[in-house]
Amino acid sequence: MTTLATNTGIQGHEVVSPKEWIASRKELLRKEKEFTKLRDELSRQRRELPWEKVEKQYVFDGPNGKETLAELFGGRSQLIVYHFMFGPGWEEGCPSCSYLADHFGGSLVHLANRDVTLAVVSRAPMAQIEAFQKRMGWQFRWVSSFGNDFNRDYHVSFTEEEKAQGKVNYNYDMVEFPSEEGPGVSVFYKNDEGDIFHTYSSFARGLDILVGAYNFLDLVPKGRDEEGLAFSMSWVRHHDRYAEGYIVDPKSPYVAPKGSASCCAGEHHS
Repeated sequence: MTTLATNTGIQGHEVVSPKEWIASRKELLRKEKEFTKLRDELSRQRRELPWEKVEKQYVFDGPNGKETLAELFGGRSQLIVYHFMFGPGWEEGCPSCSYLADHFGGSLVHLANRDVTLAVVSRAPMAQIEAFQKRMGWQFRWVSSFGNDFNRDYHVSFTEEEKAQGKVNYNYDMVEFPSEEGPGVSVFYKNDEGDIFHTYSSFARGLDILVGAYNFLDLVPKGRDEEGLAFSMSWVRHHDRYAEGYIVDPKSPYVAPKGSASCCAGEHHS
């Protein structure tokens, strides 16, 4: 006999017998397996995308001086670049990008042993990056594209002139975008001759799969618990800020880091 849950924190949720629960769980498992197979197929098609050769010579500012795009590979053939929203003059990096970057550290050694280097690129000058990286305790490779066109070429930084036109080129479409910086991930391959190819880029909710905490939250009864928030990621803080009277205001819009020319890009997952 079906009853209703009481005093559980999620009022009115259906409660059933063990036999009914197993039946419902097995039906969902069937759908989960379908989704897993579809995801595998999508990943296969992603790997089959055509590549474009990177013709431009990009030179970044790193902690030890100048670094070319080829040098970012670190002797490996595959490079993943996370485009971190941190612009010149910003007081700190974007909280949402920081939430995502908290997941990088534990992956680095595993990626390295699968012929993959992960690097982070922002347009903020190196001094800003190093100060913020030290504060956050991150150890991943992070370089500045302040002196080149890398961010703009891969459509994650926008000029005031572009923004003044009302729409910018982001996520493969012309969209309204209230910030000069946006989040994204780009993938590159370097062959034995040293030629570099751009194989993939993703933006907005395409970054969702990189956020391990979201995948955990998707397992629990309240899920991500973002419904009703004016900005879905308004609950996210830099990991050293949760202790400072942590309160979520459901009406609060995204507040850009101080020093940015305009408000941040809304959310990663819109």
